[in-house]
Amino acid sequence: MGKRSKLLAVVLAGALAATSLVGCGGKSGTDSNGGGSGEKTTLTVWSHFTTAEVEEFDKIAKAWGEANNVEVTVVEDQGDFQAMIQAAQSDNGPDIILGVPHDNLGTYQKAGITAEVPSGLVSADKYTSEAIVDSVTLDGKIYAVPFAQETTALFVNKDLVKSNPATMEELVEMAKEVGFEYDINNFYFSYAFLAANGGYVYKNNNGTLDPTDIGLGNDGSVKGLQFLSDLVNKHKLMAADINSDIAKSDFAAGKTGFYISGPWDVQTAKDGGINFEIIPLPTLEGKAPQPLMGVQVAFVNANSKNQESAWKLMEEFIAKGQDVIYNTGHRIPVDKDYVVDDVYTKAFMEQAKTANPMPNIPEIQAMWTPANNNLQLLSSGQVDAKTAGQNMVDQVKEGISQLQ
Repeated sequence: MGKRSKLLAVVLAGALAATSLVGCGGKSGTDSNGGGSGEKTTLTVWSHFTTAEVEEFDKIAKAWGEANNVEVTVVEDQGDFQAMIQAAQSDNGPDIILGVPHDNLGTYQKAGITAEVPSGLVSADKYTSEAIVDSVTLDGKIYAVPFAQETTALFVNKDLVKSNPATMEELVEMAKEVGFEYDINNFYFSYAFLAANGGYVYKNNNGTLDPTDIGLGNDGSVKGLQFLSDLVNKHKLMAADINSDIAKSDFAAGKTGFYISGPWDVQTAKDGGINFEIIPLPTLEGKAPQPLMGVQVAFVNANSKNQESAWKLMEEFIAKGQDVIYNTGHRIPVDKDYVVDDVYTKAFMEQAKTANPMPNIPEIQAMWTPANNNLQLLSSGQVDAKTAGQNMVDQVKEGISQLQ
C-alpha cells in the first residue's frame, strides 16, 4: 500500500520534489502526433509508483513515443499532495498522473485536474470486480483508469491450524488455542466486519456516494462492532492496545495462528519461515465480510494541452502496464484476464471480489480519525458497540461540516 497512502493528510517524503519538476512539463508543439511541421508533441508523466516501476513505464512510454513522434518524459514524483495539485493546475504541469490512490480522486476532481475518461476505456467487464469501476467513478462519471488493487485477507499458519475455519465464529474458538491478532483498532482492517451485515461509510447510490447518509451506526455496523469488542473484552484474544507491529511480529514468529493484513506483509511472513496460506475472511453470522479496497489509478490532467496524445499513451500503459505492476511492483492486477501464478496474489484477488473501495470523495478526510478513535474506546471497554457506532456517525458529520 503504502498502507496509509489512503490518508489525504499524509505528506510523502521529498515535499519539494513535485514543485521542482513543474518546469519539466513544457507543452511545445501541437497535439497532432507530429503535425505537418514535424515538431514533436511533448508529454510529461508523473508517477507515484516505485522507482523500478517508473523505469519500466518509462521504457513503454519511450518506445511508444518513438513510434508516434512524441517526446515522453516519465518522472518519479515523491512530492506532497498539495504540491502535486498545484503543479497540475499550472500551465506547465504533468499531462498524466500515474499510480496514485483512488481515494484522493474526489479531491483531484474538485481541484479541476482530472479529465473525464473517454467512453469505453474503463468498463466493468474488463476488471476483477465492479468495485474497481466504482473506485474511479464520481457522480456517475469516470475520472481515472485503474492499474492495481489491494485489500486485506486472513493469513493462516498451517503448522498451527490444521483445517481452515469456515466462519469467524469457528475461528474464534480455534483462536483460543492457536491465537489471533491484528491491528483491530485500525478502521482499515476492521471495517470488513461492520460491512458484513450491511454497515457502510457513505451510501453508494449506483456509483455516487452520499456523504449525508452515513451507515457506521446502523444495525449491521453495531453487530460488527460487537464482534470486535468481544474479540478483546470477552474472548481475550488480543490486547486492547494491540498494534500492527506487534501483531505482525507475533505471526512472523509463529506465535499466532491467524492474522489479518494485506499483500505488503507477505514477505515478512516468508522471511519468518512461516508455513502459511492466505484465504478470504470467513463468514460472520453467515455473511461475507467486505474489507476495504485501495486502487492505484492514473488520470489525464484536465489542464493538459495535449490530451488527445495523453489518452493514446494511457491506452499503451493500459495494454502493457499490468505486467509492470505484477512482475516489477509485485502488486495485484485489476485486469480479470491477466494470468497470475503467485498463490498469495491469487488469494488477495479472490478476497478483492467482495471488497468495498474506500470512499473516493473529499469527505473521506472526515472518516479516519473518528473511526479509529472509537475503535480504541470500544476495545478498551470505555464504550459499547452502539455508542461507538453513533459516535462515529456524529463525529464524521461534524468533520464534514468543517470541510465546507
